[in-house]
Amino acid sequence: MLERALFYATVFFANIIQAITGFAGTVLAMPISLILVGYGVAKPVLNALGLAASIGVVCSSYKKVNLHEFTKILSIMLIGVLAGEIAADMFDITASRTLYEALGATIIAFSLMGCLSYALLKDVGLANLLPTKKNTLEVFNNGVTYVILCMAGLVHGLFVCGGPLLVVYAERKLKDKDEFRATLSACWIVLNSLIFLSDATGGYFALQTAKALLVSMAVLIAAVLIGNFVAKKLNAKAFMALTYVLMFASGISLFFK
Repeated sequence: MLERALFYATVFFANIIQAITGFAGTVLAMPISLILVGYGVAKPVLNALGLAASIGVVCSSYKKVNLHEFTKILSIMLIGVLAGEIAADMFDITASRTLYEALGATIIAFSLMGCLSYALLKDVGLANLLPTKKNTLEVFNNGVTYVILCMAGLVHGLFVCGGPLLVVYAERKLKDKDEFRATLSACWIVLNSLIFLSDATGGYFALQTAKALLVSMAVLIAAVLIGNFVAKKLNAKAFMALTYVLMFASGISLFFK
């Protein structure tokens, strides 16, 4: 009983963050939820909640969705998500502590890189420190972008935690905070819907899991309302600072699975 109560508290906090940033909720909730309720409940419930939260964000700011970036992100991440779903069916994810630690280390590294480029190189530009004359966007378009997006899809298919890796790309392409939130949330609607269908047909939604999802949905509504209110009060600098801090916290939390 206590474990379920703590799980719902985790869902509440994580989805406030999800509503604010458009990406971090599941990553923050997953490690704690694995301890409290296990992978078989945590993955399908958090995925469904991420889907519902994303629908809420897009409904309130659908005009801000960048259709060009939405199409690009989705087309590449779909490859990784499908690979992740196949891998999840083939291996015992609950025993893969090494995968969580590798993911945590990757997220920490990218969050530190993001903080550095945003805080120290905002005026100078990262491109001026690179050994080529290409600017940041051109560098990321030379294959690195596609690797990051594919990795984000793979991680999302396995753990529903692809958001921090996607931010590495999206932060450079989507400068407006509302466009950032709306576009990422639109991507999660499609990707999480596919995972939801896979979970439903794979038998993940047993009676206890379905009950947990219903209670969590009620908690989600309150969290999204609070998160949307807070998001409107944040300026662009505070928004990106929060994004990077949460990425770092997400990476650290994965070491305590």
